[in-house]
Amino acid sequence: MLRTSYQIFRCFNRRGLLWKQSPRYLTEDEKKDIPAVGKYRSPWKMFRKEIKDYFDENITPIEPEIPLETEALIIGGGAIGSSVAFWLKQRNPKGFRVTVIERDPGYTQASSMLAVGGIRHQFSVPENVQLSMFTSVFLRNIREYLSVLDSDPPDVQFNHQGYLFLVPEERAEYLSQSVEMQTNLGAKIRLMNRQMLAQKFPWLNLDGIALGSYGMEGEGWFDPWLLVRALKAKNISMGVQYVKGEVVDFDLKEVGLPGKKDLFLDSTVIKNPEGQLFKCRMSYVVNCAGPWAGQIARMAGIGVRKEEGLSTPLPVEPRKRFVYVVHCPDGPGLETPLTIDTTGVYFRREGLGGYYLCGASPNSEEEEPDTSNLDVDYDFYEKHVWPALAYRVPKFEVSKLKSAWAGFYDYNTFDQNLVIGPHPYHKNMVFANGLSGHGIQHAIPIGRALMELLIDGEYKTINLSRFEFPRLVDNEPIQEVAIV
Repeated sequence: MLRTSYQIFRCFNRRGLLWKQSPRYLTEDEKKDIPAVGKYRSPWKMFRKEIKDYFDENITPIEPEIPLETEALIIGGGAIGSSVAFWLKQRNPKGFRVTVIERDPGYTQASSMLAVGGIRHQFSVPENVQLSMFTSVFLRNIREYLSVLDSDPPDVQFNHQGYLFLVPEERAEYLSQSVEMQTNLGAKIRLMNRQMLAQKFPWLNLDGIALGSYGMEGEGWFDPWLLVRALKAKNISMGVQYVKGEVVDFDLKEVGLPGKKDLFLDSTVIKNPEGQLFKCRMSYVVNCAGPWAGQIARMAGIGVRKEEGLSTPLPVEPRKRFVYVVHCPDGPGLETPLTIDTTGVYFRREGLGGYYLCGASPNSEEEEPDTSNLDVDYDFYEKHVWPALAYRVPKFEVSKLKSAWAGFYDYNTFDQNLVIGPHPYHKNMVFANGLSGHGIQHAIPIGRALMELLIDGEYKTINLSRFEFPRLVDNEPIQEVAIV
């Protein structure tokens, strides 16, 4: 049986009575401008505000108001945030209100939109394999999931060319063990020796290569923008409210008995595009802020306050990565997989005109680029990417760099893996963060997992319990080796 919104709220609010505490980080003048949650608003004033532009002969679209309260408040409207909203509404379209707060509706800096869009089943952690496998099924059946009445059926341009991982002799045994685990879970991965690689991919230089693992089904790449657009359109059709605004603080209230009281997240302080501040009371808040998830957690005192349960931070921060577009008319053909070299340099085909996307992650912490902007480092391509690319695929020696862009990973500095589920202290703050570059391909099943956790009280399909916040507190990393 589905839980009502009241029941969902009760499961996060068992601690007793609440009392008001002023928002942190705000000036006294700012605090005066925040309407209290549940405060009466004059219908006449609301109507007058809406029709003012008509009297001024300056008619503009009216942005949706920030609601006074909502059951599910999702911070971040990218792939993961929109996926959480989709599964909640798909499960119970009229059962409770879902609100998504997004400060950048154009997604100009969103990790989802600036990603290469790869999807692979070749991970070293079993749960990551299972997550990707469900995404493949979802994308194959996307019209069934995300079609909207009177609109064209969604198409995310899923290219099924697979992934190809290349390893030297010293990593051959580990690759063999990983492929065995992946195939036991149902993934269609083929282990290939040098002879098989030479026959299937004659354009490869196999010097220093002992083995390769090739995804024969369900792997490839798709258009992230088309996926997020389809999710958002479907969500709006089901009643999800997308609001342009920025979360700037949380309103904390004290709960518990005398002598032992805790702080409870009662409402979220949101700044609208005009700079006005509003409070929105929520049953629970889902942190889907991507690279800025650590900042959102700090607003709630996580990693800042010294109370038991709050001293451990959410170890997620932005890491900048570059994607380069090169042109090579005589490069590898249409069946070229997304190839990852032993150096970590990757490339894949882009379209049919001889264009390719390529890039790599820095080799050390000292080489991590500045994250204060999205400027591209072209020296990184000349010194690191192109030499490895031209060595592994000799045809790329005559390739020409045409353009490039930069995007952010929501990088988990602890173990480069997902952090999901409720915080052990602020139980109505729920995480979906830290995927370190594979967020776009895991967004769909992560949204489904959180829906199960919030409505059913447990994971029903893929058990992600060991990825929850307590592993950070207990210092028990789950290391994902296959980070690209």
